[in-house]
Amino acid sequence: MTAESSAPRCRFCQSALTVTFCDLGKTPLANSYLASSADIVKEQWYPLHARVCSNCLLVQVDDVVPADDIFSDYAYFSSYSTSWLAHCEAFCAAATARFGLGRQSFVVEVASNDGYLLKNFVEAGIRALGVEPAANVAKVAEVAGVRTEVAFFGSNTALRIRRDHGSADLVVANNVFAHVPDLNDFTAGFAILLADDGVLSIECPHLLRLVDGMQFDTIYHEHYSYYSLHAAINVLSKHGLRVFD
Repeated sequence: MTAESSAPRCRFCQSALTVTFCDLGKTPLANSYLASSADIVKEQWYPLHARVCSNCLLVQVDDVVPADDIFSDYAYFSSYSTSWLAHCEAFCAAATARFGLGRQSFVVEVASNDGYLLKNFVEAGIRALGVEPAANVAKVAEVAGVRTEVAFFGSNTALRIRRDHGSADLVVANNVFAHVPDLNDFTAGFAILLADDGVLSIECPHLLRLVDGMQFDTIYHEHYSYYSLHAAINVLSKHGLRVFD
């Protein structure tokens, strides 16, 4: 058996991952807080090894923790950050003006958390739907008036939403593109859900910023992938999506 044949495979192009980007050994899960110090002895530790694909240049960690174990009940609520709320309010106003969104439009946010962003569209009378896998967080969004489906996003979820609600004029994916182990099915969902002239807006950490700032503390298990613009274009273009900005 060769080193290449035994190596893990790229989650995008399936090439052998033989080049280490950063190996942080074994660590516990981020955002999985302990009830007391006595629970330390029971805490699970998992390998945290980031590799770079020599073919498509996607940096990624090993898929050692199922997404269900991380995201089905989640401790992070986006609305806790006032600066983030201000950023999202400005984004919604800019997107509405730039893409001519109105009462006839349909906006979907993937990983919509507690409704922090979509509430701006709802208040403007624009039809909006959130998709959020963490039921505890989605419940808060519903209370705030943001209609939310509790589901992991992918091609099947996109087909269901398009069937039930129509195609989307704007799909927002903030801080989620890095969080998906099945990258191709997830990205295929965008292409299925978008209208022919629809727009996908993605915000995620930039690999260059990570390298320049030596931000190794942003490498953790729920960040499955780390994107340069080059790698992101590779992923999106495979599914018929074109980066224009």
